[in-house]
Amino acid sequence: MSGRYDHLDESDVRVRPSRKGSRPRTKDRPSHEDAVVGMVTTVDRGRYTTRLADRTVVAMRARELGRSRIVVGDRVAMVGDTSGRPDTLARIVRVEERRTVLRRSADDTDTVERVIVANADQLVIVTALADPAPRERMVDRCLVAAYDAGLDPLLVLTKADLASPDGFLQHYTALDVPSVVTGSAGDGGAGRMLDAEAVDLVRSLLRDRTSVLVGHSGVGKSTLVNALVPDALRATGEVNAVTGRGRHTSTSAIALELAEGGWVVDTPGVRSFGLGHVDPDTFVEHFDDLAGGTVSCPRGCSHDEPDCALDDWVGAGRAGPAGAARLESLRRLLRSRSSDEHG
Repeated sequence: MSGRYDHLDESDVRVRPSRKGSRPRTKDRPSHEDAVVGMVTTVDRGRYTTRLADRTVVAMRARELGRSRIVVGDRVAMVGDTSGRPDTLARIVRVEERRTVLRRSADDTDTVERVIVANADQLVIVTALADPAPRERMVDRCLVAAYDAGLDPLLVLTKADLASPDGFLQHYTALDVPSVVTGSAGDGGAGRMLDAEAVDLVRSLLRDRTSVLVGHSGVGKSTLVNALVPDALRATGEVNAVTGRGRHTSTSAIALELAEGGWVVDTPGVRSFGLGHVDPDTFVEHFDDLAGGTVSCPRGCSHDEPDCALDDWVGAGRAGPAGAARLESLRRLLRSRSSDEHG
C-alpha cells in the first residue's frame, strides 16, 4: 500500500506532522557545562535557597529532574539567572552525588526512607537532663540513624543546672560517644542562656563540618543554635509544666553558616525517629570490634538472641576488654530499633 507517507522511515517516528514546525523528540539532555554548583540551605514551597561561594541564589527545580527529591545539604547545579539579585530565579538542573544521607522512615514498619539532610558529617543529638526528662530510647534511635548514615554522633546535654549528667552518660560510655554538658541561667523559659564555655566547646567540635541538630521540642536546641549563630534568631519556647513538652519552634530545616567555618543544620523538633529502613546486619558493621563475630551467626540472626555467635566472640576476648559492654550497647541500640515506643 502506498500513500503520502511512503517517504518516511523509522527515524521520523517522533515527528508530529500535524503541528507546524514540530521537531523530532529526543532523549538527549543538555550537559549544562556552564552550570554553577551551590548548597541548598532551605526548602520552601518549591523554592530552594542555595549558597554559592559569595552569594545566595533562589532557584526552582527544572522539569527534567522528574520527581527526584532535593533536600537541605544537597549540592545542586544551577543555570539561568544565578546572580542572586532580588526577584531573580535560577533553575536546578542536577543534584550532585551525595556523600552521606541522614534519613528516617514514618515508623518502624515502613521501609520507605525519608531523606532529612544530605552531605552532613555529624549528628548532634540535643537532649535536656530535666524539664523535659531525657529519653534514652530516643537518643538510642538517633545514634542508630547516625551510624547507619555514616555520621559522627555528638551528645549535647542541656539544663545540667537542674540534674546531674552522670547517670545518663553511663549508658554511652562503651560507645565512646563524645559529649558536651551545659548548664543554663535565666527564668527557665525563653530567657535561658547557655553556659558560654560549653557553647565554645560545641563550636570547636562543629568547626569546618556540616552538623545536623536533632532533639525533642523544649530541650534547648533553638537556644543552642542562637548561641552558635547569633544572627539566626531561631524562635524559642517554654516547656509546658504539666506535660513536660515544648512547642515546636523550628518548623523546617535550615542550614546556617558558622562564622569560624562549617554549617549547622537546625531541624524541627521530633517526637519519633522511624528506623524501618535500617538493616540490623548492615548496622553491626559499624562496630568494627564486633562485626567479625557475626560470621558464625545463624541465618536471620537478630544479634539479640540465645544462639547469637557474638556472645562466644566476646567471651573469647576477640572484642577487647570492653567487648561485653560494647555488645550490650549494640543490643540496646538494636532493641530501640524494633521497639514500638519511639522516645
